[in-house]
Amino acid sequence: MSRLRGYSRFLAPAALAAVAIASTPGAAYAQGAPAPAINQGDTAWMLISTALVLLMTPALAFFYGGLVRSKNALNTMMMSFIALGVVGIAWALAGYSLAFAPGNNFVGDLSRIFLRNVGLEAQGTIPHVLFMSYQGTFAIITAALISGAIVERMRFGPYMLFIALWSLVIYAPIAHWVWGGGWLAKMGALDFAGGTVVHVNAGVAALVAAMVLGPRKDFARQAFLPHNVPLVLLGAGLLWFGWFGFNSGSALTSSPSAALAFTTTFLAPMATLVVWAVLDLMRNGKVTAVGAATGIVVGLVAITPAAGFISPMSALALGALAAFPSYYALVWRARTRLDDSLDVVAAHGLGGTVGALLTGVFAEKAWNGATDGVLFGNPGQFLIQATAVGAAIVFSGVGSFVLLKLIALVMPLRAEGNEEGLGMDVSQHGEEAYADGEGAILVFPSSEMKVGATAIAATEGGRA
Repeated sequence: MSRLRGYSRFLAPAALAAVAIASTPGAAYAQGAPAPAINQGDTAWMLISTALVLLMTPALAFFYGGLVRSKNALNTMMMSFIALGVVGIAWALAGYSLAFAPGNNFVGDLSRIFLRNVGLEAQGTIPHVLFMSYQGTFAIITAALISGAIVERMRFGPYMLFIALWSLVIYAPIAHWVWGGGWLAKMGALDFAGGTVVHVNAGVAALVAAMVLGPRKDFARQAFLPHNVPLVLLGAGLLWFGWFGFNSGSALTSSPSAALAFTTTFLAPMATLVVWAVLDLMRNGKVTAVGAATGIVVGLVAITPAAGFISPMSALALGALAAFPSYYALVWRARTRLDDSLDVVAAHGLGGTVGALLTGVFAEKAWNGATDGVLFGNPGQFLIQATAVGAAIVFSGVGSFVLLKLIALVMPLRAEGNEEGLGMDVSQHGEEAYADGEGAILVFPSSEMKVGATAIAATEGGRA
């Protein structure tokens, strides 16, 4: 029973009733049970977990920033950092209410808009405001993940508008479906920390955004090499560190459930890293640092939905299996005209899909106290997981496409060719990640930008 306390918001209704904890304050106590008291140990753990997950967005900025060309490094990192502001504010104003207020099967109502009725009262065993903040960090990084597919070409203003609206009309409803008592929760879909809500959702939105914007101007004509691989490794390491708050914090308590999620998050990426390295050796005879960092992230993505539902040994198996689809999807994507700049679809979209489906295979009641998967006599759980993944793909795909097209009606989505040539750092922010020479930037009036960019490209040996 103790294993169930922390992650009850992810369980089927029968399990919810068994542990008498619900995803909305007071809902589980309507039968006259006493309201819970705030637990100081749980609160301390969730304060730490919230900070850890917030750190993941700057970590993502390092990971993404090192993978692009130097003239776009600052812009790429800013696409993650700005989510801390625009998505965080959107979450406080309305997103939290749409995701976690009672509402109906598809979206929360407006009873918690502007954080009304969100105070120091207990939400489970932690203060309600802390629960809101913790969930907000998930909304922030989910939106930031999308940027990896459209870096080096999307204008910064439209991007800010897109992720703010996307967090409200796409992320919040899907979070409500799974974690807020919506229809997927009632069906019994398992998503411990966001395989469907976060990674499948963001991966599909990234695919749509990459297709709507089209490829970069030199795509398939130049090799776009990472400008700073140590930054990529730093980002991957910080992501793994923050992911312990992401997964084991999703237990919402300092409990055996959190310990299980911590351990599976510890083990699964190790297996993915080793398998990825072996695949690299077999294919190229070398193990690349970028490949190793990518393998770690794929393993973290894949274990996210399963973290509190499977055994440690199953986590090793899941991590190993997850390497294959994402690795070969990366190889295949490089041969197509799809310019998913940093392979968000393969790493997050496909990794999240594989993890969500394998949750329905490896889930084990002996460890989670709630339900089994295919390997333990419950094949129906796999079908439920597939339904959740399919629903997220359709809703996120259609919704993201409509949002981008609506924004395009009022402002251009992508930078002009000359702005891409000059670099998104200068064209979108008026500054550079790395100063050339004495740190001077030639500034041209907008009417002369094209000529200026061409001249700079020529003097820099085709840097544009």
